Amino acid sequence: MQHPHSFSRLQEILDELREKCPWDKKQTIHSLRQLTIEETYELADAIASDDWNGIKEELGDLLLHVLFYAKIAKEESRFDIQDVIEAIRAKLIHRHPHIYGDVKVENEDDVKRNWEKLKLKEGKQSVLSGVPRSLPPLVQAMRLQEKAKQVGFEWENKEQVWEKVEEEMKELQVEVKKQSVTTNVSETEQFKKVEEEMGDLLFSMVNYARFLGIDPDQALARTNAKFFSRFQSMEALAEKEGKKLTEMNLMEMDELWNEVKRSQQQL
Repeated sequence: MQHPHSFSRLQEILDELREKCPWDKKQTIHSLRQLTIEETYELADAIASDDWNGIKEELGDLLLHVLFYAKIAKEESRFDIQDVIEAIRAKLIHRHPHIYGDVKVENEDDVKRNWEKLKLKEGKQSVLSGVPRSLPPLVQAMRLQEKAKQVGFEWENKEQVWEKVEEEMKELQVEVKKQSVTTNVSETEQFKKVEEEMGDLLFSMVNYARFLGIDPDQALARTNAKFFSRFQSMEALAEKEGKKLTEMNLMEMDELWNEVKRSQQQL
């Protein structure tokens, strides 16, 4: 007897929904795209919070999307879910010759370098071609740097990277000072120069985080969550005192902030 929670039963339910549900019937790969991105971010949130129940739920949502795309593809006579499974099975074997072949590796970096070499042999035009253009910029910066590393385009140590950070900080400060004085350069052009230097600084900071073994996106997400919590606690504390932040000056708000910060650090 078939297990009620089997993979096949999930496919059957999707087939039924595709046939009978007005919403499911009208979906296309394009209408699902944004929803898939949203589900991916919800999984990322659950992972960042170490919420295992949430991770389980979001993985289920993403699995449904995989099946949905494959279902639509089958309707269009493109491929089906078995083709998807076979493609990833074959890719994993091909991309791991140190497991399924006679290639020798010493460490994780060797594995990554072999992976990139194989992708180029498969027809990829650039080692960067696997980095999606639509990735959030912070994540994209880290992935670009990781990819470039696989062909040896990499700093030797974190001290060199920090020197680059300091260099970019100085260049940004120079452009900011230029913006504050009258020049022959239009405001728009000067703004673009400041923006460019800010981008260079952020890119170098991502690189430094990578050398420290820190995921900059996750680090910023944790800081955002901390700010979110502290600011809302500050709002609640002000309300408890019969005040509103809009009626307080910066010094008063700073006192509330420090009070919230101290209370949270004691937990």
